[in-house]
Amino acid sequence: MEEDDSSKVLDLIKDLVFRLLSHNPTSNSSPTSSDFQKSLRYAIRILTSRMTPSIAPDAAAIAGSIKRRLATEGKSSQALTFADLYTKFASKTGPGSVNNKWAVLYLLKIVAEDRKCRQTQFESSVLLPNLVASDPVLGKKSGAAPEKEWQKGVLLVAKDPENLRDVAFKEFANLLKEENEVTEEVLVRDVLYACQGIDGKYVKFDNNSDGYVLSNLVKASRATRTMIRKLCEMGWLFRKVKGYISESMERFPAEDIGTVGHAFCAALQDELSEYYKLLAVLEAQSMNPIPLVSEAASSGNYLSLRRLAVWFAEPMAKMRLMAVLVDKCRVLKGGAMAGAIHLHAQHGDPLVLEFMRRLLRRVCSPLFEMVRSWVLEGELEDIFSEFFVVGQQVKAESLWREGYRLHAGMLPSFISQSLAQRILRTGKSINFLRVCCEDMGWADAATEAAVAAGTTTKRGGLGYGETDALESLVDGAAKRIDKHLLDVMHKRYKFKDHCLAIKRYLLLGQGDFVQYLMDIVGPELSEPANAISSFKLSGLLETAIRSSNAQYDDPDILDRLKVKMMPHGTGDRGWDVFSLEYEASVPLDTVFTESVMSKYLRIFNFLWKLRRVEHALIGTWKTMKPNCITSCSLTKLHHGVKLQLLSTLRRCQVLWVEMNHFVTNLQYYIMFEVLEVSWSDFSNEMEAAMDLDDLLAAHEKYLHSIFEKSLLGEQSQTLCKSLFVLFDLILRFRSHADRLYEGIHELQCRTIESSLPSRDKSKKNRSTEKSLETTSWVADGKKALTQRAGEFLRNVEQDLAALAKEYSSLLEGFISQLPMQQHVDLKFLLFRLDFTEFYSQLQPHV
Repeated sequence: MEEDDSSKVLDLIKDLVFRLLSHNPTSNSSPTSSDFQKSLRYAIRILTSRMTPSIAPDAAAIAGSIKRRLATEGKSSQALTFADLYTKFASKTGPGSVNNKWAVLYLLKIVAEDRKCRQTQFESSVLLPNLVASDPVLGKKSGAAPEKEWQKGVLLVAKDPENLRDVAFKEFANLLKEENEVTEEVLVRDVLYACQGIDGKYVKFDNNSDGYVLSNLVKASRATRTMIRKLCEMGWLFRKVKGYISESMERFPAEDIGTVGHAFCAALQDELSEYYKLLAVLEAQSMNPIPLVSEAASSGNYLSLRRLAVWFAEPMAKMRLMAVLVDKCRVLKGGAMAGAIHLHAQHGDPLVLEFMRRLLRRVCSPLFEMVRSWVLEGELEDIFSEFFVVGQQVKAESLWREGYRLHAGMLPSFISQSLAQRILRTGKSINFLRVCCEDMGWADAATEAAVAAGTTTKRGGLGYGETDALESLVDGAAKRIDKHLLDVMHKRYKFKDHCLAIKRYLLLGQGDFVQYLMDIVGPELSEPANAISSFKLSGLLETAIRSSNAQYDDPDILDRLKVKMMPHGTGDRGWDVFSLEYEASVPLDTVFTESVMSKYLRIFNFLWKLRRVEHALIGTWKTMKPNCITSCSLTKLHHGVKLQLLSTLRRCQVLWVEMNHFVTNLQYYIMFEVLEVSWSDFSNEMEAAMDLDDLLAAHEKYLHSIFEKSLLGEQSQTLCKSLFVLFDLILRFRSHADRLYEGIHELQCRTIESSLPSRDKSKKNRSTEKSLETTSWVADGKKALTQRAGEFLRNVEQDLAALAKEYSSLLEGFISQLPMQQHVDLKFLLFRLDFTEFYSQLQPHV
């Protein structure tokens, strides 16, 4: 029966070969020809071979391999033809089509490679087996011995009557048993125990090796020990991660871990839960016996060490990453911990990237909740000091500047510095409105910002990876809340009006008020400082307000204007200690702090002294009155005394003109090029301010500009001292001028008296008795009067000459220092003081 089947198969093969050769005109299809016999033998080789592929059944991969082979051989046209044919072949489905397409392609590839080997190397190929010459299927006998066929590489694969394959597999199994005392199933289960941190029967934790190892008492091959050591790395990593979770959740106090640390531990615990599920599946598979190599396993659900290595490939990568994060975050908390974990998320592996994102969503959840609460509610929910915004208890006036700050160590790397600054300012604005301004309008602005950003004011609206949503929320909230804050400052608390009031009263911009105040307080301030009553000066201040246009200002502004007496020492006059101050309450004291008001006080003292010098020069001019005072005395004086008087008066007037020129131009520079220009710039920046920080910066710039241009800065101290010396010199000139004109007035009285009759002279004596007692002039005779007058005028002229010389020297020194100042506006002052270059020409001679 078997012979009939063999003959039928042989007939079918012959018929197939005949049909194939008949289509090839170059081949002889006769059954007796050598081509027919060769092709028949090759077909039988193919059909009787056992070609078990070592690759996965993938038709596309095999087709790609064939195309690459044709292309590398320089057969590009054939490669394109094959690609077109394969496309058509792969697209055919349904009845009549080939289901196992990859097997057909694999067969064609093996045949092509076999034929190539036979052409290039030898006739007997290693890809397909040869048949012996006495093959019963061909029905031929050959005289050649079988041994010669084995020497040619002939291998019987159609049948294995001696069962050599099974024998080889059994010998291999026995060899494995000799090399390994313990079966692989037992070792697999021990490895699974070790991966859970539990010692097995043979695989245990070794402190010296710091890892799980197979006991040296167990006989095992070196390869098995190496494989177990690699697999048990999972157990070592598991112990590290599990130990960190246990220490964090049980041993350490809560404040040392914080909410971010607890979230990190919870995320790690969730990953370990997934790991436990995998181990449960693997333990179930480990219960199935491992089949021998020769056995065809009915089911693939068994677990060997090599299969376990494949199963552990992805969990091992995750566990290693978790162990690295545990080591990195052991001493960190809060934003610093989130930032450290974020750095490990910058990875090109999609598996690692997705794992880190999932982990960071859990870890950063408390942090983003702190951001949401701070930006939308102004609440700093940070009981464990994890947030990058830090608050401290301060007074209301210091809330904006010192109440809150950024903690750079807690700022995670996925939040930029600029975004952190906006987050800080937004929450700070809410607290400023709530505490300092007692305003609740910010709540509506925060709700509008949340709606505009597509989130809610409730918890859980933000998370890791939503940076765009976070920036949109922060920008929207900052824009609306800052606008509301500025509206409150300008409309409710009239910030600009208060700045203007300080400019008008402390910076002496209200001219009529300043002039009247100086007129009425001048006599009082000429007294010693310790003899002046501040209550009386306050009354004089009220009088000056009621007597000028200042009376029409807002009463709230006028009530803030007070008299302040600075600390004084022995010999100080009222001019040295008198000043005005402006009281700023919450929230205005955020801008007008103590340091700011101290700068305003220094500017006021400078301007007040400048106005005092101007007032003194005006008083000197009023005292001169040359036409009224000297008209009568010039005709009756001795000719020498008359010339000396004219010389003294001329020197006094020339010196007054020089001093007046200096003071007038300096005051013009201060009032217009310093105060008015700085105020104009400040007004523009005030209107353009987007938040309170911009407003504070604009005011600081405004105050700094006045301070520097007024020669009060650190780099202008030498120049400022020279200027104050000039002021003192001008005040000394006022005293000399007063003495001169008092003496001229006395001389006039004496001259008139000497020309009166005796009766009128006695009346005049009684009326001027008191003044005569104070003078050093002798009333006996015209000669004595002329002598005393000449001596007095010479002394005064000498004093004025010395004063003029000292003034010229100081003024030239002052002007010579102006070009060395860095501020460009001081060049305009130099031009105004020395527009004729008179002093510049004198400098080389000095």
